[in-house]
Amino acid sequence: MSVLRGFLWLLVFLLLGQAVMALFRLPMPSGVIGMLLLTLFFGYRGGMNPDVVHISQPLIAMLALLIMPGVVEIFFVAGQFADQWVAILTALIAGTLLSVLSSLLLMRRYLPASDAPGLAAGNAGHE
Repeated sequence: MSVLRGFLWLLVFLLLGQAVMALFRLPMPSGVIGMLLLTLFFGYRGGMNPDVVHISQPLIAMLALLIMPGVVEIFFVAGQFADQWVAILTALIAGTLLSVLSSLLLMRRYLPASDAPGLAAGNAGHE
């Protein structure tokens, strides 16, 4: 039942993202908007729902498969973007740096210090 509840959480926020995208005519995928809303919601609540954590772990393991269709599609439309390589490269670098920075800040905010991998083992000899 936990898997079903977690899936429903994700589905509700995906639909909310779709509604926000259609209502405000935003040029973003509804899944991205939904995940931003989900992050803001759980940030406001002060923590994650265990059901969402439970269903998210298998999805994270398959993340490469979920990204693959978009990666394959770029080969068919690459000619349309040939004169915009500077903007694309800048967006890729800035996006990567911002995602790493935001991941770092979120992990520092929501993970207890004892859950950090290697932290307990690294401090064992210094006590």
